[in-house]
Amino acid sequence: MNIFASWFQRNLSDPQIVFLAALLLAGFAVVLTMGDMLAPVLASIVIAYLLEGLVGQLEERNLPRLASVVLVYALFLAFVVTVLVVVMPLLSRQITDLVQQLPNMVSEGTRVLMDLPERYPEIVTQGQVDEVIASLRAEVVNFGQQVLSWSLASVVGVITIMVYLILMPILVFFFMKDKGLILGWFRQHLPRHHGIAGDVWKDVDRQISNYVRGKAWEILIVWAVSYVTFYAFGLKYSMLLSLLVGLSVIIPYIGAAVVTVPLLLVAWFQWGWSSQFAWLTVAYGIIQALDGNVLVPLLFSEVVNLHPVAIIVAILVFGGLWGFWGVFFAIPLATLVQATLTAWPRRSIQTESTGAA
Repeated sequence: MNIFASWFQRNLSDPQIVFLAALLLAGFAVVLTMGDMLAPVLASIVIAYLLEGLVGQLEERNLPRLASVVLVYALFLAFVVTVLVVVMPLLSRQITDLVQQLPNMVSEGTRVLMDLPERYPEIVTQGQVDEVIASLRAEVVNFGQQVLSWSLASVVGVITIMVYLILMPILVFFFMKDKGLILGWFRQHLPRHHGIAGDVWKDVDRQISNYVRGKAWEILIVWAVSYVTFYAFGLKYSMLLSLLVGLSVIIPYIGAAVVTVPLLLVAWFQWGWSSQFAWLTVAYGIIQALDGNVLVPLLFSEVVNLHPVAIIVAILVFGGLWGFWGVFFAIPLATLVQATLTAWPRRSIQTESTGAA
């Protein structure tokens, strides 16, 4: 009991630390229990946070806050309209075409697999090929069932999308316009002793703003460059595949490897072992190399100081809890945990030193 009492006195006796722990637990509890209901609000906060960087840059050039917000908001709406009018119809057509072509692709892949035991009998056996073909057919059937279930629930999905399209632009505008008012309201309800929470937030805000805004620009740039490259080569489903390549940068170490498989498979089904397939593979490799060695250092002014194991664990944990947004914010959330753990013992030691004095 003395050990536990000593640990409690050292780590939880400071009111500021207690408030920080309660604030973090309350935030996680709200997201876990009411995340689905508050999804439009949370997504609007994320978008407003992303756009705040542009608003801040305009304010630094002596443009009034309201004018900066209106200008950035107009650019945001123009981007959304472009995506809805131009990108989404093209993406929908390519997805439909790909689903229709899947049986032909599976048949072609099955034919190639059946020839392997004859060409390489010492490496591949007929039993192994049969297992792979059975697995592929099961996956195709499962995928078809998922598409059917999605189409049956499409009415609910359309209604949800309409709600998002109406509510989120309104919420984003007011989150940007009344940022000071909203933050001031929250500050009024904070306890007097919240200095350590402010210190942690300043540290995390610096890293999160650098990471999230940089990652958003990285997705858009990699998506655009990949689409132009794939379209120039005449690759089928170029919009869909380029979007996958752009989104793959969200998951470090894993995303690029995962998206490479469908990209090369589509290219192989289209061209086979040809020079076009080889040149496309080289171009894709160049895009990945430029992204990792040129684009990332330019966009991310501050490197997130996390071990690769911590990044992978954060992606698995937060992705399992919150899906896409959990994966997108896995590194910022891991940074929040790291900043909290770093500030916690430092504040405790300072408290003990003050008490001893």
